[in-house]
Amino acid sequence: MKTEKASIQKLTLWQVVIVGIAYMTPMTVFDTFGIVSDTTDGRVPLAYIFALVAMLLTAISYARFSRCSERPGSAYSYTAESCGATAGFFVGWCALLDYLLLPLINALLAGIYLHALIPSIPYWFWVMLAAGLVTLVNCFRIQILAHLSLLFVFAPIVLMLVFIYLVIKGIGTSQGYEHVLTLAPLWNGDSQLLPLIAGASILCFSFLGFDAVTTLSQETQQPKKVIPQAVILTTLAGGVIFISASWFIQLYFPDNTRFKHPSEALPEIVLYVGGAFFQAVFLCGQIMNTIASGLATHASAARLIHIMGKDGIFYKKIFGSFSPKLGTPLYSVLVIGCISMSAMLLDLATVVSLISFGALIAFTAVNFSVFMHFYVKKRQRHGWKNIMKNLLLPILSVAAIICLWLNLDAAALHFGCVWLAIGMAIFIYKKFKKQSVVMSNA
Repeated sequence: MKTEKASIQKLTLWQVVIVGIAYMTPMTVFDTFGIVSDTTDGRVPLAYIFALVAMLLTAISYARFSRCSERPGSAYSYTAESCGATAGFFVGWCALLDYLLLPLINALLAGIYLHALIPSIPYWFWVMLAAGLVTLVNCFRIQILAHLSLLFVFAPIVLMLVFIYLVIKGIGTSQGYEHVLTLAPLWNGDSQLLPLIAGASILCFSFLGFDAVTTLSQETQQPKKVIPQAVILTTLAGGVIFISASWFIQLYFPDNTRFKHPSEALPEIVLYVGGAFFQAVFLCGQIMNTIASGLATHASAARLIHIMGKDGIFYKKIFGSFSPKLGTPLYSVLVIGCISMSAMLLDLATVVSLISFGALIAFTAVNFSVFMHFYVKKRQRHGWKNIMKNLLLPILSVAAIICLWLNLDAAALHFGCVWLAIGMAIFIYKKFKKQSVVMSNA
């Protein structure tokens, strides 16, 4: 019989990066543009730059820990190693909220887009079809997912390049090409900082792919070398995509006056720029983009459940096992699939508002873990280089995240506290059960 390790095909650096980019859903820049343009008074690219800087600081912490950690599991494993199993449990439990909601959101979005294309078929059918197909692909080896992610990411990026070409051509033809060479999308004269921070707090969660790639270390070649590189490359690639696309959208739409529905501006943006045919093609690309993100988020969520299952947080015999034939955490994949199908009963705005709590917990915990692991435990505190890397950089990262905490949606905070209370109840139950077993065996 093949061992678990032998049954797993290993991912290369670029395959891991592609999965991370797919997780980010690059075309989400079009979905959020109207909202963030209103928040930042027409400075979306600058808000993305703020968000990229904040996320790079945290990505560096992830990369450093993944270089020295023996275990996959992202913030959950890193916190457990540096701060103890109890802290690891609560951070993992909070991060799990994000990992469970993201596949559900992608199933919900796929249902919305497909129903818009073919309204004669009910919305719930499209949700079940999208969730079912994503679950089926995730049942098989990770290489299949990596190849599909490449296809589903490549096509939307090509469409984004076509969009940029149409913007340049449209402005150049109507106003003159000198109007393309302007800093107006980046800086429109407004000097207020708080709207930019508020916009960046919305956009930061577009960069979650760098967190997700750390859950793939068990299935990656030379994980201590590849995963740190993939974390940084995924963050930078996402930043380039988001800033470039938002720059040209903002160039064409300096404000929201042309949008009838700024919170759902994507159809109007592509209609104004490329016409009805391009709008239909772009919507198809958006569906591919959503499926790519669904595949990546589903894979990461299943692996986090598997890792926590191996540690006994969930039922170990089921969730802690890999299928020897398929080379995947099969039961965890199926559970995520069932949760994704519940999207047919939920509202997009409600689910999106809940997603930030777990991410902020994870980001804060990983930065604190770098401080605890390197500065406190390993005593790497002598010299400016160590002070900068192990003390000042984590503090600076946490300070950037505090700005995001201050802009956290109230619904996310309330639901996150409820989720945390459920985790506390589970922790107390498992602790009590363990003590009872010990006493009965004494």
